[in-house]
Amino acid sequence: MEIVRSDANGVCTITLNRPSVYNSFNQTMAFQLQATLDACSKDDSVRVIVITGEGKAFSAGQDLGEATDNEGPTLTSIVRDHYNPIILKIREIEKPVIAAVNGFALGGGLELAMASHIRIASTNARMGLPEVSLGVIPGYGGTQRLAQLVGRGKANEMVFTAGMIKADEALSLGLVNHVVEQEELLAKAEEIANKILANSGMAISSAINSINANYKEGVNGFETEISEFGKCFGTSDFKEGTTAFLEKRKPNFRN
Repeated sequence: MEIVRSDANGVCTITLNRPSVYNSFNQTMAFQLQATLDACSKDDSVRVIVITGEGKAFSAGQDLGEATDNEGPTLTSIVRDHYNPIILKIREIEKPVIAAVNGFALGGGLELAMASHIRIASTNARMGLPEVSLGVIPGYGGTQRLAQLVGRGKANEMVFTAGMIKADEALSLGLVNHVVEQEELLAKAEEIANKILANSGMAISSAINSINANYKEGVNGFETEISEFGKCFGTSDFKEGTTAFLEKRKPNFRN
């Protein structure tokens, strides 16, 4: 299997599993990841998703062997029909997705991480969008999301130079939330996941929808926020949360 799934205590860990090619994406891996994400989105026992890579890399992006086997129009169709839906799924899924970036996250691999809600990197992580050195540009939303995360000027520099940045610089730019030693990476992801699990899953879904709305053309994020805010009132989670606060105890959300 090119995607390995493991579940424990409400957390689904998805491991990209093509270590011999630095977990680069081919269509088989894309299909498996899409299917796994779809399954997680429908599985009520899954409340947080962690994505990481096997071996020395998170993902080196598009499998260049597959890319060179296809002409431009064909590859464009593959990206539009098979790869971009994965990125959109990660962004839109109403469950938090944490990218645990170990080693190289390049091209589509970095774009996958950027689509995640939270990013953690190991100290040996290296990130970049090298596409222009191959005569192409980032095609999984990289030109858009990188600028949103680090600003237009730095995004221009990273894309135009095709260079890599280290984990500490990624942290200073806001590209990742935390940097930890390699052996602590999944433990840090689990720590954050457990903090999320203590809260209302329904409210977190509403928060995801509200935050995403700010980045959608033609959508008023403030209107989405007030709508989602209103949906929370009267729910069992709201009643439990407010009651627990008044009773000075931890809430017990049923989720």
